[in-house]
Amino acid sequence: MDNPPIMKNLLIYLLLIPAFLILISCGTEKKEKTNEIPVKKPDAENEKITPITFDNYEVMSYPDAIIEMYSPLGNENFKEGKIPFEFNIKNYPFGEGLRNFQLRLIINGDNPISYNMPIFQREFKTGTYRAVAYLIDEEGIALKEFGNYVDRDFTVGDSRPFPDSDEPHMVLNLPEDGHTYQTGEEVIIDFLLLGGALKEDQLKFILSIDGQDREIKELVPVKVENLPTGNYDLELKLIKGNGEELSGLFTSARRTIKVE
Repeated sequence: MDNPPIMKNLLIYLLLIPAFLILISCGTEKKEKTNEIPVKKPDAENEKITPITFDNYEVMSYPDAIIEMYSPLGNENFKEGKIPFEFNIKNYPFGEGLRNFQLRLIINGDNPISYNMPIFQREFKTGTYRAVAYLIDEEGIALKEFGNYVDRDFTVGDSRPFPDSDEPHMVLNLPEDGHTYQTGEEVIIDFLLLGGALKEDQLKFILSIDGQDREIKELVPVKVENLPTGNYDLELKLIKGNGEELSGLFTSARRTIKVE
């Protein structure tokens, strides 16, 4: 017996409904995909990284400025306690308008201490010390002409003097240990050479920072730019022109700085 027409039509509709729902679902999914905005992930291999750059830093000059150290005397011995420091400064506007402190003192290669007076005292314990005093310009850069700086060894308590040596030595004025810089701020490396000359004595400096080395054959500050955020160990070393180490004291200095 044949099915009635109504039953046939109903059966057809029931068979078509799942197919219709599948088509609607597919159409909706396709429409959603066309409205998506693709995000391109950065390619680490092709990503450009700004390299660290080194450049010389121009400074002011006071070629006629002179700083003389009246105390301590050479290899003078003191008792533990306060040690007097006395300087005579000529041909330099000390206390007359230069900003910040104008005299800096480094003891045994440590961080510099700034003073705005030529006579002061400092506390010392038993030991052997090398004091390097120097004048600075308005930006805090060490003046580097002969007479702009002076050095002196002395002892405190029962301590022996440093061994005699004719080899040159150095001090690092900038940066100061533990200093924090902001991202994009330049880092100035400033230093002094004492008891020698780069060209005449065939010497050079090696600046190491973030795994990069730079030879320095001029007594001028170096400007370091593009340091990424992080902590850095910086070393400045004075060596012979042929790469050999110097045997004297205070031929290198280390500093730790931070960029945030």
